[in-house]
Amino acid sequence: MSTKILSLGILVGLALIAIVGLGGADGVWTEYAFPPIMTAALVAVLLQWLGFLVAWVRKTEKFFDLFGSATFAISIALCAYYARANLGLLDVMLAIAVTIWAARLGSFLVRRVVDVGSDRRFNAIKQNFLWFLMTWTLQATWVVVTLGATLAVLGDGKAQPLGFVEICGLLLWSTGFIIEALSDSQKKKFRESGNETFIRTGLWSRSRHPNYFGEIVLWTGLTIAALPSLSNWQYVTLSSPVFVWLLLMKISGAPMLEAKAERRWGTDPEYIKYRSATPLLVPRLRKL
Repeated sequence: MSTKILSLGILVGLALIAIVGLGGADGVWTEYAFPPIMTAALVAVLLQWLGFLVAWVRKTEKFFDLFGSATFAISIALCAYYARANLGLLDVMLAIAVTIWAARLGSFLVRRVVDVGSDRRFNAIKQNFLWFLMTWTLQATWVVVTLGATLAVLGDGKAQPLGFVEICGLLLWSTGFIIEALSDSQKKKFRESGNETFIRTGLWSRSRHPNYFGEIVLWTGLTIAALPSLSNWQYVTLSSPVFVWLLLMKISGAPMLEAKAERRWGTDPEYIKYRSATPLLVPRLRKL
């Protein structure tokens, strides 16, 4: 990638963080000298840049996923701490949901890197200063934009109760969390059994990327739960599930995995049959 494109990527990432942070802080400046969501956004960027500096010196990506997941938990903890005198049941449930998700996904990704030894996606990236910096900066963007609605509610200085919409959102989060965790577990066991071919059992027989489907569903659920508590410019934080969908389905998730699968099994009749019969994202309900 050119220096211009990499620099633009960093600036776009920081701009998205600023937009979500400032939007989520709308109406909160009277409650706090510096709104909790802004504090969390700033800390998210600083943590990723600190991680980048250490990773650049060591030329390693092994703790990249750990820093990402930990930053989700730290951001939530910061907001909860600053808003501790004004936490309602919704605030507590949102904080617990994100912390559980971050702990589960973080531990899963870290174990995977440890087992494999490295993440081959970073072979070229970690040799280029700006490319590596952009990757870490965009991880901060992932944290802040994805967490936007949750941080806005948690740090708004109001004790938010649980209502019908909020409960529905949390139930949707639970559904997505179960789908994602089960999908990851099924694929992990499939690989541990020595299979080198593509997985087409369990949830993977109904979707080519059920883990991504679960991820999108769970963040949609948290955004729905946060919706009744948002107002005015805070609505920009509703971009959370759309951002997750774009990231996973158009940028760094499915496109890379689909291309890799096509290179490995593109001429395999069984893979061609699986690909043609199995949806990319949304699981089919009926068996073949």
